[in-house]
Amino acid sequence: MGLTPDSEIRFLRGVGEQRMKKYQRLGITTVEDLLRHAPRDYLDLRRPCPIREAAMGEQAAVLATVGHKGSERLLRKGLTVQKVSAFDGEDTLTLTFFNGKYTVAGLREGAEYLFYGRMEGTLTHREMTSPAVFPGELRGLSPIYPLTAGLTSRGIAKDAATALAALPAFPEPYPDWVRQQNGVCTLDYALRTIHSPRSPEEAQAARRRLVFDELLTLCISFMGMKNGRTRQTVQPMERVALEPFLAALPFPLTGAQLRAIREAVEDLCSGTPMNRLVQGDVGSGKTMVAAACCWFCWKNGRQSALMAPTEILAEQHYRSLSPLLEGLGMRLELLTGSCTPKEKRERKAALKRGEVDLIIGTHALITGDTLFRELGLVVTDEQHRFGVAQRMSLSGKGAGANVLVMSATPIPRTLALVIYGDLELSVIDQLPPGRQRIDTYYIGGDKRQRAYGYIRKHLDQGYQGYIVCPLVEEDPEGGGVPGLAAASGYLEEIARGPFAGYRLGLLHGKMKGREKDAVMASFAAGEIQLLVSTTVIEVGVDVPNAVIMLVENAERFGLSQLHQLRGRVGRGTAKSCCILLSDARGDAARERLRLMTQTGDGFRIAEYDLKTRGPGDFFGMRQHGLPQLQIADLAADSLVLRQAQETAARLLREDPALASMPLLAQKAARLTALTAG
Repeated sequence: MGLTPDSEIRFLRGVGEQRMKKYQRLGITTVEDLLRHAPRDYLDLRRPCPIREAAMGEQAAVLATVGHKGSERLLRKGLTVQKVSAFDGEDTLTLTFFNGKYTVAGLREGAEYLFYGRMEGTLTHREMTSPAVFPGELRGLSPIYPLTAGLTSRGIAKDAATALAALPAFPEPYPDWVRQQNGVCTLDYALRTIHSPRSPEEAQAARRRLVFDELLTLCISFMGMKNGRTRQTVQPMERVALEPFLAALPFPLTGAQLRAIREAVEDLCSGTPMNRLVQGDVGSGKTMVAAACCWFCWKNGRQSALMAPTEILAEQHYRSLSPLLEGLGMRLELLTGSCTPKEKRERKAALKRGEVDLIIGTHALITGDTLFRELGLVVTDEQHRFGVAQRMSLSGKGAGANVLVMSATPIPRTLALVIYGDLELSVIDQLPPGRQRIDTYYIGGDKRQRAYGYIRKHLDQGYQGYIVCPLVEEDPEGGGVPGLAAASGYLEEIARGPFAGYRLGLLHGKMKGREKDAVMASFAAGEIQLLVSTTVIEVGVDVPNAVIMLVENAERFGLSQLHQLRGRVGRGTAKSCCILLSDARGDAARERLRLMTQTGDGFRIAEYDLKTRGPGDFFGMRQHGLPQLQIADLAADSLVLRQAQETAARLLREDPALASMPLLAQKAARLTALTAG
């Protein structure tokens, strides 16, 4: 049987078992995976220049003949150096190779090569250090691939060429109108050109097609999940007047909150499982929307579950919702990893018997022995920290359970449509009355003592504050980034100095759940005046008396993360402020921090963060539930994403099962399984 795109990579001539294992580290298991492993850049070897015309300090390709090869010298253990001279008939070039034994051995004296690297030295003595070496007759764009140990760009390009030579033309996976309407080249052209383009324009055309394919598959996968849900049916809930719930609240809800509740109630009464995202800025009141939905389910005789990403947040939800909902007659319980074995057994048994109306907890809610009598609603808080698999695991505990997702992380709409492509969207775009704008200042380290004095002034007035550090503790091996504040050592330092005599506390992610809860309980009770913390406070921590925050090394955080941190103050009616301290010298870092002082709009900040840092940094880590993209960039390729979304919607509208497009259906099904499982 001949080679096919689905053939395992080990069957490609020249690969074999050992090389296959290296490819697997890059996620490449089939021949098609290899061909879709696109170069991240290219070296331009189209027009090599004479040695003397190469610009100093710039990358250049020069054509030169190898003259003398010096002997290899040992600089220190594990590091050798070897020098080679080359000339082009007019000038001489000294080439320096570190640990380049095999590269130098492959150079023949008197033979002509292309050397690509940064030109250094003086006007009369030119040098290149560790240049890339190519045959002298080679011209064009040389691909640079994402690599792993044991693989080189030249080796991957050679394997790709071998595969392409053995394969027939690639068929189009979708109708011709898709390609024509979106202005993309054929798949066969893209896969053959991306590895050896003759010009940047050809490379760009090939890349655009592969980006479109990847985003189209992604959109179809998520839209398919959404369409599959809408085809499900559940027992619709009866309409219940919300007045008793609203009358029990100590404050009126905003119009945006009421709108989100109405949208959710419509879903609950529709007969189709609800799958709704309630997205709102810090402090916009999403929890009250969730509480209204839980109360509505209880009035319909159904149980609810609220899953939070941390024990601190779960405990906070329990404390804040218990007085309201128990006052209305509901029975609430808390289930986290810190509960004793006896508490867990008793609460799970009560839940199974139907004696708990709302269970609030962490990942403990999705363990196999947590069973419900009649689960009607699943609420997940800060969805981007869970992912599709965990959400589905919890909702699967009830027959067609309704799902309400809350997120205080403002997400640009283009990104939200991908990450939450299987959800309906409610946006709370108003803040409750009485909430004031948080004043934000950006200062350098030379003003640190003044900032400390400003914090002391607030503490002396009876308020509380935070100091946020990027690290938990110093790297004992000394391998960390110098100059970064570490919370544990920082606390000791300020306790001896500027905050001696004040009641200080420490909170970080390496502490055990019970330790964190004890610290937060002390802070909430006012026993701790100033909390030194890492980003563990980023999500949901609510202490209205905390009105001032200092963020050390602010340039180390994404803007959306800074916005989340800033939202820990300003929770009450008192004027609050956030001080961003940074000695970053780069213009980009300074511009980002200045933006924080100019706006409190989380969506504007998120758009900027996405454009300048990309989705990985936007979330601080790779997005849970969002498959790793191989070539597309959700920030740079937003226009292609929009085209892919529109195309996916039309394809599914005209052929919901994609019966006429088996290749596309197969890829989307694989991606859905990967995402959900």
